[in-house]
Amino acid sequence: MTKIQDLDTPVVLIDLDRVEANLKRAQDYADGHGVKLRPHVKTHKLTQFAKRQMELGAIGITCQKIGEAEVMADAGITDIFLPYNILGAPKLKRLLALAKRTSIKVIADSTTTIDGYSKTFAGSGITIPVLVECDTGGGRVGVQKPEDALTLAKRIADSDGLHFAGLMTYPAKGTVAQANTWMEQATDLLKQAGLPPEIVSTGGTPDIWRSDENRAATEYRPGTYIYLDRFQVQEGVGSFDDCALTVLATVVSRPTDIRAVLDTGSKSLTSDTLGLQGFGRIVEYPDASIVSLSEEHGVVDLTDSKAKPKVGEMVRIIPNHVCPVSNLFDEVTFVRGDHVIETVPVAARGKVS
Repeated sequence: MTKIQDLDTPVVLIDLDRVEANLKRAQDYADGHGVKLRPHVKTHKLTQFAKRQMELGAIGITCQKIGEAEVMADAGITDIFLPYNILGAPKLKRLLALAKRTSIKVIADSTTTIDGYSKTFAGSGITIPVLVECDTGGGRVGVQKPEDALTLAKRIADSDGLHFAGLMTYPAKGTVAQANTWMEQATDLLKQAGLPPEIVSTGGTPDIWRSDENRAATEYRPGTYIYLDRFQVQEGVGSFDDCALTVLATVVSRPTDIRAVLDTGSKSLTSDTLGLQGFGRIVEYPDASIVSLSEEHGVVDLTDSKAKPKVGEMVRIIPNHVCPVSNLFDEVTFVRGDHVIETVPVAARGKVS
């Protein structure tokens, strides 16, 4: 059997035992607290993991782009939520094609998006469920007030080819109570107007162990929980021993006693810092710091590390943020311990539209 040290670097390693443990831990928590999980596949982009999440009890999946949803649909997954404003004739045509073979739901935060959906689905014989996206403090997209959610809900309900299905938010980490209050207020307004939401969707791995506190929500969308990463460990979601994705790298240079250079730069490791110092944690040398990335080189400061790697040595890196890393590689390698199980293509890699 092939060993990890026999691989060429850089390569993404996925520890299957840790993946399974992470998935089961989250699903057991959800089941024990009456929470319905709808995992976000943008983290792994692998159809086999999406299917495993549903086998364990997830009610469906979340995709961020139509391309991801098409890949998952091709694999036979039909319960898909696409929480992204779909605009433009090419994308709307693809959305209609998806709706003919899946139970897909979408979102909107403007009348422009709603009108585009209606123009596409009116007369098609298909009614698509649409949720209103709400900005409960995340500061990205979404309507700004519960009253605005009601206005768009009425627009959806009155539009041909559309069905108002509920509300969706992606709150900032640590704002569970604030987001819940916002969604409860919007839900009350909708009920008073005769438009009770069937779905109230929220999510975010950093607050997954508080998902049961979302009293207004009917489902929860975690993504990174399948792998975890350096940021999620900082947030207390798990430990470094739970991190299932690492990037295997080789030390290609030791120009000085306190500097090493790896064959993993910005094309292998995300440049996201998420407020952390450095660009990942080296498992074997946790006191070392990846201080800079160029395209093909990662520069490591060894000042605080008593042990120092040699040229040619392989090391594993836990990324700050695993989701972008999944989109940087065509393939990932499944491992158990030091043994290679198989290398598989990242099915939804590059599906950015």
